[in-house]
Amino acid sequence: MNIEASYKRWLERADASLQDELKTMDAARVEDAFYRDLAFGTGGLRGVLGAGTNRMNIHTVSKASQGLADYVNAHFPEDARRIAVSYDSRILSDEFARAACGVFAANGIRAFIYPQLMPTPCLSYAVRALGCAAGVMVTASHNPAKYNGYKVYGPDGCQITTEAAEAILAAIDRLDVFDDPKRMDFGIGMDQGLIEYIGEDVYTAFTEEVKKQSLLGGETVDKSAAIVYSPLNGTGLKPVLRALAESGYTNVTVVREQEQPDGHFPTCPFPNPEIREAMQLGLDYARRLNADLLLATDPDCDRCGIAVKDGDDYTLLSGNETGMLLLDYICQRRVALGTMPDQPVMVKTIVTTDMVERIAAKYGVEAVNVLTGFKYIGETIGRLEKEGRPDRYIFGFEESYGYLSGTYVRDKDAVDASFLICEMFAWYKTRGIGLKQRLEQLYAEFGYCLNTLHSYQFEGSAGFARMQAIMAAFRDPIDSLGGRKINKVLDYAPGLDGLPKSDVLKFLLDGASVVVRPSGTEPKLKVYASVTAHDRETAAAEEAKLVGDMEKIINQ
Repeated sequence: MNIEASYKRWLERADASLQDELKTMDAARVEDAFYRDLAFGTGGLRGVLGAGTNRMNIHTVSKASQGLADYVNAHFPEDARRIAVSYDSRILSDEFARAACGVFAANGIRAFIYPQLMPTPCLSYAVRALGCAAGVMVTASHNPAKYNGYKVYGPDGCQITTEAAEAILAAIDRLDVFDDPKRMDFGIGMDQGLIEYIGEDVYTAFTEEVKKQSLLGGETVDKSAAIVYSPLNGTGLKPVLRALAESGYTNVTVVREQEQPDGHFPTCPFPNPEIREAMQLGLDYARRLNADLLLATDPDCDRCGIAVKDGDDYTLLSGNETGMLLLDYICQRRVALGTMPDQPVMVKTIVTTDMVERIAAKYGVEAVNVLTGFKYIGETIGRLEKEGRPDRYIFGFEESYGYLSGTYVRDKDAVDASFLICEMFAWYKTRGIGLKQRLEQLYAEFGYCLNTLHSYQFEGSAGFARMQAIMAAFRDPIDSLGGRKINKVLDYAPGLDGLPKSDVLKFLLDGASVVVRPSGTEPKLKVYASVTAHDRETAAAEEAKLVGDMEKIINQ
């Protein structure tokens, strides 16, 4: 790509809203904004907001939308050419969503958009409910405020397959960013019936599906628990509160500073419930109110983090710990209610704790491992559906705080997670058991397993090249890590165990494993360590040795 020529062309042709930024760019900013096109993959687009080919802006969104429109028109019959659209609270999300609808309408495709911001799982549900060929969710999930994104879904409500992503990318690559996207004014599209608002009935049906995930079976439990909830200035406020209120959980206090949608995330620069700083205000509220439970959902409400009472204070549970608790609760209740299907299946990603497989085995549940990304869990549900046995699926989760207990959507759902966590808490509370106590019981039964995630930032073109070099270094023969012999290396790059090709390495050691992979959505290299030991202190010491050796390779 000729960076200077591309930059000059944007100065001449780009939207007026981008001109001030373009005119004040220095050489380094020009290079970073124009050294490549924003990557489009199975996760769609995600990048920093701003001017340039490597940025999220009205032009890159319109170009992606035109590529998706060309793909839909080429692969679907006329009566199936429909696309559902939703958006979160991020900067320009609503503008990008409406621009995408205008592109679809200009290409003769009917666009359905929620009249207000809605979570990612609501988009997945709408795709299926409205019989759409595709869906678009404008979000950057849990990334900082400077990011936005454009996730694309297939007709099954799952994020697009690798094959579909490649076909859409090929369509996008044929387009000129300024000349080729067709556009229609949003209001004109509405007047012509090519753009429609998604009705309240779809949202209500989604809520009812969430409530159907209840496993109480008519049992009476104490729902008076004092709950603190934060939507982290995102989309979760109305859907989460509605599902809880309609199910009897009314003692809910919302973190006021994080209640309303705000793409600047003023009190949580990293609006990710995996990060303690994002949960801090909620923890403050919980302490002040002596609450029983803290819930927080990320901006597009597909991830859920929790804190539970631990003596006089609160403990934040990891995604792995919450997932283990939920799987155990689901299995307990299904067995008690007689609703456990024949050949039950739970699905986890390869970086999610292996301890969950021991819990699944106790209940006769098959644990299926898939690549990182909830889309692969959604695809597994789809395969079970094609086999005529979607009922075999009872739960899926990933360590990054994503959970799903039903098949009504094909992506992680923090509305469902919030609902089930509250129900699980109430069920145990009625029996005089806290969630921290139940977790300790699981560790006593199945052994302690420490799981950690370490992220390393590599910004810009130089960072991208550096990550590639690091992955190459890890593929050189390594005999040991942390003083433990490496028994086996799983390289997913060529495709492994029937899974798609992915730039991921997993090192198997005695009583431990380490996974390393570049993030598909952020300029980060991620290292996941899992260590089994007699107690937490021993596991932590062994984990530090493992990660120390990994960092020597990363920093060399």
